Amino acid sequence: AEEHPLLYYMLLWGWTQGTGESVAAARGLSALFGLGTVALAYLLGKGLWDDRFGLLASVLVALSPFQIHYAQEARMYALMAFCLLGATLALWRGMQTGRWGWWLLFGLFAALGQYSHNLSVFYLLPLAATPLLRRDWKATRAAALAALFALVLYLPWLLRLPAQFAKVRQSYWVTRPGPERALTTLMTFVSNLPVPDGWLPLALFAALLLTLLASWQTLRAWRERREGVRRALWLLYLAAAPPTLLWLFSRWQPVYIERALLPSGVMFLLWLGWALTRTGLPRPVEGFAAAVLLGAFALGLVGHLTYRGFPYGPWAALDASLAERAAPGDVILHSNKLTFLPMRYYDRALPQRFLADPPDSGSDTLAPATQAVLGIRTEDVVAAAVGDAPRVWFVIFERAIEEYQAAGEPTHPHLAWLEARYRLASVETWDDVRVYVFAKDN
Repeated sequence: AEEHPLLYYMLLWGWTQGTGESVAAARGLSALFGLGTVALAYLLGKGLWDDRFGLLASVLVALSPFQIHYAQEARMYALMAFCLLGATLALWRGMQTGRWGWWLLFGLFAALGQYSHNLSVFYLLPLAATPLLRRDWKATRAAALAALFALVLYLPWLLRLPAQFAKVRQSYWVTRPGPERALTTLMTFVSNLPVPDGWLPLALFAALLLTLLASWQTLRAWRERREGVRRALWLLYLAAAPPTLLWLFSRWQPVYIERALLPSGVMFLLWLGWALTRTGLPRPVEGFAAAVLLGAFALGLVGHLTYRGFPYGPWAALDASLAERAAPGDVILHSNKLTFLPMRYYDRALPQRFLADPPDSGSDTLAPATQAVLGIRTEDVVAAAVGDAPRVWFVIFERAIEEYQAAGEPTHPHLAWLEARYRLASVETWDDVRVYVFAKDN
């Protein structure tokens, strides 16, 4: 019923049994894994260089708007980043020590990463190829055996993967990426997106400036044969190879989403930290680069804290308002699940209905089995949803209306049906959400 694997959902279910189902509790699990990722960044940085660099790595990850965003979202991405960073640390320690305990840990983390998100494979393949690229044949054999161990652990879910992939092939909302995604991914790694209105050029400038400066310093370090440059190139490889593979795969089946690249974002920050602090930059230039990076972080954090557009909304306040004003016999109708589900979360007692996604469309992602588990039911057409209600509160994202207008339609078809049969009494705007109040004339 779902295109993602089951690990996060199982963990979240167990977590909420002890913590409850409040917003803070639901997000708390991701926050825990986000903190774990900070700790793993410290251990990896310390293992690659020293304790001081480990501290720098952990600070960069802790301040990264990209990492902070998904450490606060009740989805599987923080878990995926934690597992894949654990796999990275285990592989590195396995190559350095040759101990089988680290290789077993690599296999375990790799399997858990795949159980977190199917797109983990685009990070795990370049990671597992590291010993081969280094021509370390002993470590290559160990990595192959560890990968086989991971595959055995993943086999029960691997059997379900064809059905999940068929669902993605049939209908998935992601569009085929163009070359501009290299820039958006770069900005995501540095400042995250969106940033406050009008500040996008500055975020792009910061991302390009820091990347070009770090690339130049890496090239200089390679020419000068500086100590640690090969380790830095490994970080750059893990930052660049997964997005490249994901982009190439998406030329066939579009699945390119930046949030699936959280571990590559960590590798990018570690490489950036090394290039700016370990390559002999003049102090004034180093200070300027640090200021640019912190400024980009600040832009992203402001954007994260102030963004109120799609798909977010003031759900609890809207629930409270409708509960106070809706009369018996009224129908609260949502154009689709994107407004219904969060409002139901905040007030499960308020009677609300929503219209089904068009079958086999890119938005058709809430399977009947999932609806049954949640105890909800969709309506196929507006007429069945409203019945003979004297008044309808119709909730829809402005973006949904704009998409139909951009396609040449005068308005959204659900709105058109209601306007033809009801009198429009009022229109309310709640951030990026509109509430249309329709009434029947007496």
